[in-house]
Amino acid sequence: MKNTYFILTLVFALFLNACNTKKQKVNDPDFPRLEDPFFGQKPPGLIPEIFAPRIISAENSEQAAIFSPDLNEVYFRKYDEGLENDALVALQYKDNLWTETFVVPRGEISPDGQILYIGNEYREQTPSGWSEVKSLSAPFDSIPIMRLTASSKGTYYFDDVSSIGDKPPIVYIRYSRLIDGIREKPRTLGIHAGTNLKFHPFIAPDESYLIFDSKLEKGNADIYISFRQKDGSWGAAIKLGNRINTELSDVYGSVTSDGKYFFFTRTLSNGKKNIMWVDAGFIETLRPK
Repeated sequence: MKNTYFILTLVFALFLNACNTKKQKVNDPDFPRLEDPFFGQKPPGLIPEIFAPRIISAENSEQAAIFSPDLNEVYFRKYDEGLENDALVALQYKDNLWTETFVVPRGEISPDGQILYIGNEYREQTPSGWSEVKSLSAPFDSIPIMRLTASSKGTYYFDDVSSIGDKPPIVYIRYSRLIDGIREKPRTLGIHAGTNLKFHPFIAPDESYLIFDSKLEKGNADIYISFRQKDGSWGAAIKLGNRINTELSDVYGSVTSDGKYFFFTRTLSNGKKNIMWVDAGFIETLRPK
């Protein structure tokens, strides 16, 4: 009964106006205490499972879950008939309250948790919350970017969709290092994946591997990983296997800051998108010996 009460309460909150913020007291005797950052879910094994059914993964489509470094915040994109566009939903556990708010269309959190990247824009963490949206400035402000993630060194990895309208279409993964406080001109990352369409890069904080998805001829996408070699180059792209990749699209992979869980988005046969999670231990089994 308590779990049902929690699920109904949270799902109802997610349908409220995008400008509203709802706070729910977890010390209420009828409200289950969910101190675990993963909403009390049983940790997954090596077979992907839907993340937090009816809590995060509800009736509509959800995708692109990302967690703050301290795992006390989760952000995910939600598609809802009440919203003109998909919105980034934030759930935060703070001061014994669960707070839910709609933030921005999309975003990626820096390894230190201080910056929320939004394509070629960003927000900074302040004592009162996220700042207003700011531009990354030239040359990034003129590059259409779907996803940008940053390493602990501040290196940007992003998909450049400038040429997606070409025939054949091309989407590059590019990177830009931060050296002595100066941002380098973006360079193209030479990773072979069998197609010219590479999207949604996720860089490990230590830059030891890069996860991305690549669109296939049939229009669906699979998730790949490339490991950095001893000489600094990037190895050939490796598919994540049939447990991750299906006949439909599997995209938007990321790993939690503690390295324990791999999250991604799976499209079902009815077109709905679900957030999936799986034990991230499989990643090391793919690393070339």
